[in-house]
Amino acid sequence: MSLVSEGADYRGPIPASAGVAQAEPSLAEFRDYLALMKPRVMSLVVFTALVGLAVAPVSIHPAIAFTALLCIAVGAGASGALNMWYDADIDARMTRTARRPVPMGRVKPGEALAFGLTLSGFAVVVLGLLVNMLAAALLAFTIFFYVVIYTIGLKRWTSQNIVIGGAAGAFPPMIGWAAATGSLSLEPVLLFLIIFFWTPPHFWALALYRADDYARAGVPMLPVVKGDNATRWQILLHTFLLVPLGVAPWALGYAGRLYGATAVVTGAIMLVLAFQVFGERRPNDRAARNLFAFSILYLFLLFAVLLVERGFGGLIA
Repeated sequence: MSLVSEGADYRGPIPASAGVAQAEPSLAEFRDYLALMKPRVMSLVVFTALVGLAVAPVSIHPAIAFTALLCIAVGAGASGALNMWYDADIDARMTRTARRPVPMGRVKPGEALAFGLTLSGFAVVVLGLLVNMLAAALLAFTIFFYVVIYTIGLKRWTSQNIVIGGAAGAFPPMIGWAAATGSLSLEPVLLFLIIFFWTPPHFWALALYRADDYARAGVPMLPVVKGDNATRWQILLHTFLLVPLGVAPWALGYAGRLYGATAVVTGAIMLVLAFQVFGERRPNDRAARNLFAFSILYLFLLFAVLLVERGFGGLIA
């Protein structure tokens, strides 16, 4: 569900047999199915959904809150499994992803597909029956968007895959808010926009120093199709769009001074790092690595401070 990159998960040499293998019998263990769910990505999805749920201006029963977060986590895991099912061929050609369960042959493609579909159905149905239909509809649309629109439709066909596909990773705060209130408003939309405009500079920073990986896999990421210079321009442009959006919850009265100070300071650091990426032409791409690493901290700090500042909202009430 989330377009937040997982970072390198490559450990040791890749066996020559790595590919979309059909091992007989299945070698899958519990940890392989857990890996299919992209737990690091899932944790960020749950965290941003928690913020959307907790800052909603209503009280919510802890059991309902837990059910909503569980369903969102399972939905995110389902999206990861379906993504690995469809992308097994290109995962096998990329250093960063070649040791995932499907290209390594530990989980068969059909098993990954069945696992993802089962989790998707469970998450959406339970969320609809036990929480509310709006949250369930948003979760269903998010899974559909990530798997069909992004993974199948955009990722292999356009260098703007991350820009458009970024919406998939931006929906969790809206789902959390909808789970609590049964409706939507401007505040969760702002949280959506922050993640949406955060995704391109975050992911393109990674793509700058992983361009060879994407080129080998045939994925038309921006550095592969347009080159490094165009990518650096786009990172700078999207960072300029992101920083005011990060400050907007404070400027519009949805957050307090602590959030405002955090958004201003971390936004300024994001801009400095984006300018460093724009000006760097060295082969080691140190500035891109720095921006990639700090962008994760930037998003976490914004949402964590908002959560603490609002006193966990309806969860405490």
